[in-house]
Amino acid sequence: MLDYEVLKFIWWLLLGVLLIGFAATDGYDMGIGTLLPFVGRSDAERRVMLNVMGPHWDGNQVWFITAGGALFAAWPAVYAASFSGFYIAVLAALWTLFLRPVAFEYRSKRTDLRWRSLWDWSLFAGSAVPALIFGVAFGNLLQGVPFHYDTYLRPLYTGSFWELLNPFALLAGVISLSMLVFHGANYLMIRTEGIIFERARQASLLAGSVMLLAFALAGVWVATGINGYVVTSSAPAWAVPNPMAKTVAVETGAWLRNYAAYPSTVLLPVAAFLGGLLGILFAARRRPGLATLSSVTALAGIIGTAGVSMFPFVMPSSTDPRSSLTVWDGTSSHMTLAIMFWVTVVFMPLILAYTTWAYRVMWGKVTERFIHSHDHTVY
Repeated sequence: MLDYEVLKFIWWLLLGVLLIGFAATDGYDMGIGTLLPFVGRSDAERRVMLNVMGPHWDGNQVWFITAGGALFAAWPAVYAASFSGFYIAVLAALWTLFLRPVAFEYRSKRTDLRWRSLWDWSLFAGSAVPALIFGVAFGNLLQGVPFHYDTYLRPLYTGSFWELLNPFALLAGVISLSMLVFHGANYLMIRTEGIIFERARQASLLAGSVMLLAFALAGVWVATGINGYVVTSSAPAWAVPNPMAKTVAVETGAWLRNYAAYPSTVLLPVAAFLGGLLGILFAARRRPGLATLSSVTALAGIIGTAGVSMFPFVMPSSTDPRSSLTVWDGTSSHMTLAIMFWVTVVFMPLILAYTTWAYRVMWGKVTERFIHSHDHTVY
């Protein structure tokens, strides 16, 4: 059986992989859903966009569900504390996500344009709102969440919903939303042609620029105006996880310490900027395949930068730093992590193989002619 400390670190890496997989797959259809009312200006154009993501969007949700399940099983303390603190925000994300399957199912049931427009805007809300909330959540994690443990180790959240909507968190939300719109626009260019391709290209250039600008601003903000956290003493790594068995210091700029200690981690923010710049360049030159690969690199770099900056913290506490949850004290038991690891080793390749096969079978351009010739079998 793998060492307990090694397993904790592996699950931190796997959680990052799942989040990147979610952003790369479900992220592009969230981006297309956000662009639907703007890039698609007629019913036929919107049907083209719907059928670009239609065959895959529910399969892409596997990454979201798996990431949520992994957080629950491998990081129960983080799951309990985060869902208590972000309760209203999580519900808002879930309620808007519920609009997506309903919109896909009911939009084409009637030909009335007002009916279809209603579901188009529902799909917009179901795509843009969760993307924004996910970024806001990361922005709050970087600042520390107002929660602490009582004497019975019960997590108590002392903040409010409106406090989550602070300037830095909203900036992180802009990064998240523009990142997914950028990725979605690049993928939309691959699968379309003509006027939709051109509008998607313009959207890619705009969203990519916003993403890079917001990411750079957030980096400066983290370095100069956001307090980071440092573990100053902790229990042995093999000990039973106990978030109160450590001491934590709060220092400005502490989130940048890992880059000085492990210089190779600088590659992550570099990948974010380089992927964004190349994505904009390839979109400008009408190279959608390379633009999409670049946006995947950018989103992996952005998510990786957030994770490495906070390591080993997963959910720092702003009201009682000692209550902060880290990679070492927020996990499940040794046996639980080991069983989950071997299940992942078996099933992850199967999921990747099935996903690859599904995209290969349903690959190709989606055009208005295709929609009209398959009017009763497509969205």
